[in-house]
Amino acid sequence: MTPGRRWFAPTPGFTVLALLSCAVFIRLGVWQWHRGVERQAEWTRFARGTDTLTPLGDRALTDLPLYQRLSVTGTFDGAHQFLLDNRSYRGRAGYEVLTPLHRASGRALLVDRGWVPFTGSRRTLPSVTVADSTALTLAGRAANLPSAGLASGRAAPGSSDPWPKVTSFPTANELAHALGEPVESRILLLDAQAPQGYVRDWQPPGMAPLRHFSYAIQWWCFAALALVVWGVMSSRRGRA
Repeated sequence: MTPGRRWFAPTPGFTVLALLSCAVFIRLGVWQWHRGVERQAEWTRFARGTDTLTPLGDRALTDLPLYQRLSVTGTFDGAHQFLLDNRSYRGRAGYEVLTPLHRASGRALLVDRGWVPFTGSRRTLPSVTVADSTALTLAGRAANLPSAGLASGRAAPGSSDPWPKVTSFPTANELAHALGEPVESRILLLDAQAPQGYVRDWQPPGMAPLRHFSYAIQWWCFAALALVVWGVMSSRRGRA
């Protein structure tokens, strides 16, 4: 018996499996590509947010575009602050400090005064006192509260915990409940040049758009590979 020509004879089960795999890989690639487009638009808005400084006045933060740079006047409430846990800076663990700013009108506005390092012990929190309680005008940009994404460990501020309260990826409603008063659904990222702040090296949220695009291409390569494997495995060599 001598080897003959190869002939193409795919089995129904293997064909269905290959087509389903290919469809899933293509769909995942499209999803990642759309995520990249959305992220690119978000990063562009973040970059353009510093073009102009807009007074907030009596408006809500949601009345202005996300990442818009703005100015607001109010009084810090240094007695009731939050420490956002699970926030790192250049590989170091720490917290971001949220301080309520009371305005003459409108809801309290939570100001992210920046990042402070972890002290090394959960029992010893960093000092985040406010210098004074006089009215002041601040500048910063409107932003959403940090989102947990795929991270675990969400924890609302405990009602019996002392101030400042440690919390991890809280919602605006949870923060309002802890304060006992309504708060803006967005926060203010305090300008790096503003007083009474900490480390404020603000970056656009999420991974870079290019990574989403590269993941999309990888999924599409997997789809092509699934077809190649299907074609190779479905080819049989006959015997003369």
